[in-house]
Order: sequence, then structure tokens, then C-alpha cells
Amino acid sequence: MNYQVLLEGRAQKELEALPGVALKRVDVKLQALVKDPRPPGATKLQGKEGQGWRIRVGDYRILYTVDDTARIVRVYRIKHRREAYR
Repeated sequence: MNYQVLLEGRAQKELEALPGVALKRVDVKLQALVKDPRPPGATKLQGKEGQGWRIRVGDYRILYTVDDTARIVRVYRIKHRREAYR
């Protein structure tokens, strides 16, 4: 059964602000989260972001949480790697 991927308002604005090539690559990764919310290469976050996961897409990071009970992936940040964890 598939997961539903939801982008929070902040993540939606960050997605729309990405340059063209990065936007396409990030979109492919977001669509892949529907089938597998913890793909190879996904990393569990630690510290204040401890409940979330991270996927690398070139120099960008997708930060999200997974609710297995409701089958929802909630994306809360899509940022350049130097800004993603601030």
C-alpha cells in the first residue's frame, strides 16, 4: 500500500524556489517516497530533528517525517545543504 506525501507550506515554497534542474530531481525523489518512505540512502536524523528522516538530492536535502499508522510522509523542509538544518 502506498504512502501519501504531504508538503507543509514552508516546504512547498522552498520547492517552488528551486532552480529548474534541482526541481526536477527533487520532484522525482518526492514521488518515490510514495512507494518507499525510507529508501536506500535515507538517514534518520538526530538531535532536535530526531523524529525525522533526510534524503540527499545533490546539494539539496529533503527533510520529512513518516507516520506508518496513517501512511503519511510529511515533508517539512527542502533546502540547500548548508541551510537545511538551521
